[in-house]
Amino acid sequence: MHSQEQLSTLLEQTQEVAKRVGAFIRKERQHFDIGRVEHKGFNDLVSYVDKEAERQIVESLIEILPEAGFITEEGTNTTLAEVYNWVIDPLDGTTNFIHGIPFFAVSIALMERDELILGVVYEVNRHECFYAMKGGGAFCNDTRIKVSAAPTLSASLISTGFPYYNFDLIDRYLNSMKSLMEKTHGLRRMGSAAVDLCYVAAGRTEGFFEYNLNSYDVAAGALIVQEAGGIVTDFSGGSDFVFGRKIVASNGIIHAEFRAALDEHWKDLS
Repeated sequence: MHSQEQLSTLLEQTQEVAKRVGAFIRKERQHFDIGRVEHKGFNDLVSYVDKEAERQIVESLIEILPEAGFITEEGTNTTLAEVYNWVIDPLDGTTNFIHGIPFFAVSIALMERDELILGVVYEVNRHECFYAMKGGGAFCNDTRIKVSAAPTLSASLISTGFPYYNFDLIDRYLNSMKSLMEKTHGLRRMGSAAVDLCYVAAGRTEGFFEYNLNSYDVAAGALIVQEAGGIVTDFSGGSDFVFGRKIVASNGIIHAEFRAALDEHWKDLS
């Protein structure tokens, strides 16, 4: 177990890695060639930028914490360690990046066994670095952030993501969105789950939900929400949100009401 001081140093080093790789991504976007996009599956896009960004991140993190393993989106390093593992999305919001929509981020989390202990999300376009370590609060560019104080779902703005390749549950998803449209200030779909979670942490939105996400999409952002005073669960209210592929995050105050609204459409699957 690392001390709080060691973890704080590790957090600073991880921020530097995220910012450096973010600068690379930003530079590549200026002359990006959409013809070099690859398809991992239907609508599951990846570019050379994702792959190179991940390589740079892994290379840097091995130097910082040699004993740690990796869970990576692009498979640069898939060696798992017994205690510490980095969970990395080098470019969360690849489709936005490819189309030139300025909303994408570098996401890096560190887990100690099954516990999130460090998270960094660097939103490339606004130069916003969100970060947290367990027990240390949440920050954006050195300013402490906290979740919104909105008291009810009706006073809340909710973000989500749309299915883009697995459409088996699309009717259920659309029905839950319809319900939330009627019960909230509105819905937003920005295209990066990592940033969506950070916006909940910063009080810009009150809640976020999505299904079929991977660990690297949510790990860093989930810890940042928790350290900002929010609540993160799976759809059933449990703690299997990193690997369980269903996540609900909120300011905490609206969580029960938010989950109840989702339960109308998801309870039998949660």
